[in-house]
Amino acid sequence: MRARLLVTVLATALVAGCQGLANRPPPLTDPLASAPPVQKGLDAQSLATLLTAELAGQRGDFERAARGYLETAERYDSPALAERATLAARYTDDPQLQARAAEHWRRLAPEAEAPARLLANLALERGDWQASLEQRLALAERGGQGDLVGFAEAAIENEIDAAPLIERLRRYLQTHEVQPDVVLATALLEAASGETARADARLGRLAESHPTLPGLWLTRARIALQEGRNADARDAALRGLENAEDDSRFILLLARAQLRLNQVESAEARINALLARHSDSVELRLALAQLYLEEAHPAPARRLLLPLIDSQPTPPLAFIMLGNIAEQAGEIDNALLYYRQVPIGDGFIEARQRAAYMLADNDRLADAQTFLRIERLRHPEAYAELIGLEVDLLQAHDQTDEARQLLDRAVARHPDDTQLRFTRGMFRYRQGNLAGMERDLRHVIELEPHNAMALNALGYTLADETPRLEEARELIERAHRLEPESPAIIDSLGWVYHKLGDDQRALPYLREAYRQQPDQEIAAHLAEVLWRLERRDEARALIEEALERYSERPRIDALLERIPELAPTTIDPE
Repeated sequence: MRARLLVTVLATALVAGCQGLANRPPPLTDPLASAPPVQKGLDAQSLATLLTAELAGQRGDFERAARGYLETAERYDSPALAERATLAARYTDDPQLQARAAEHWRRLAPEAEAPARLLANLALERGDWQASLEQRLALAERGGQGDLVGFAEAAIENEIDAAPLIERLRRYLQTHEVQPDVVLATALLEAASGETARADARLGRLAESHPTLPGLWLTRARIALQEGRNADARDAALRGLENAEDDSRFILLLARAQLRLNQVESAEARINALLARHSDSVELRLALAQLYLEEAHPAPARRLLLPLIDSQPTPPLAFIMLGNIAEQAGEIDNALLYYRQVPIGDGFIEARQRAAYMLADNDRLADAQTFLRIERLRHPEAYAELIGLEVDLLQAHDQTDEARQLLDRAVARHPDDTQLRFTRGMFRYRQGNLAGMERDLRHVIELEPHNAMALNALGYTLADETPRLEEARELIERAHRLEPESPAIIDSLGWVYHKLGDDQRALPYLREAYRQQPDQEIAAHLAEVLWRLERRDEARALIEEALERYSERPRIDALLERIPELAPTTIDPE
């Protein structure tokens, strides 16, 4: 089991000041303090509504505040009130209210960039990449900042189907003057889709008109690294530094290219110079260590990490990475010391999992179990999660009976621990003990009637494994009312409607579930419903995509065994 480091790419965002595409603004003492004042005369009803909204905002009831401002903004066509409504709505968990307020603000102030950017971000939050792109292109058309490069990078990271996005960007470029941000975004998506020659040609033309544009050389360096053209990446990064010598992104790209070219001393010099400029940045030090590890240079990574051990508090990720370095060097006990120092919180369970599997993979399964038992004593608040780790470990080493006994002892000791009950219920399901699973999940639901995960797990199992479909539907609909945005629950709802014979009703739920979470199980459900609805070409196209996309696809394989006609003509269902 290869160790995977738990880290995100922090350095670029840190040194370049980038922000996420759809981040909620940081909490303020008064989030409406910067909003424009209310200046227009009001009647008594509107004044009362506004006063209520103001008081609600001061109390932190931002939903009520947003609705009050929006009601008055719609009555008086006031952009200022629409802006206040939008600011308040951003502090709620109601995406429909946020979109309604931002859309009204955009209609009243069509030249303002802020509502368009917000609508673009909201579209991303709900997974509508095409709508987000349209908002960004509208901003670009007016000379605004649509952050199309960031949008393209996010689409690539999320493995979004780039074809419709590329097509739209190309149409835009055909009818507008050269806009570097649009050109760079198009090239990034083209390169990620395998059209590297077309992307390079596009960037070459941009270089003729904008030779000193930093974003051009940044994009060229990224694409070259992606293609394994490390010397080209190095040269592009150096060219970028000529025009933006303080842009740390070029230093990072250059260092990565040099490491791949085995120019380790040059890369270290660049990295040390960057670190000297940001000596107080723990996040940068962690990200640079991660860069070294990704390029298989653990020694300089360790040198960067060791000083963090003396900092207070030591970042958990530093312990995890040092443990990983020691493990790869065969220093098992040293790695164990690092892993067990990760405190409760982010990375805690992952570190214990890594440590336990490391011991077991080195023929020390008994030591791994002893380690997990000691950790349960040291951290009783994580008891159920650590039991789950040991159960998974035992199953992975064909010790199923011992895993069952461990779970039974744990549940006997803590009979009302719903996490333990849920874990045992799913273990029993995997062992084919549906009655035992149902007893455990019923117990969880009795203790926690609003536990959507337990409701959905039981409902889906009843729908998929038994004829008790009405009972399954009721459980899943309860789960859906509790968590209407959950793709797993949306999939279950579509599947139970299919089982009840209502494929027309099932289809939109399964489409939405697959849009949000395109995994092989949901793909199989959607393909089967499309097939039953006589939409054979769509079903085959989906299966073809799934066969290419998923290396392990038991649900797809089982579906093809039942309906071999679903297999694309170019692929043997066997």
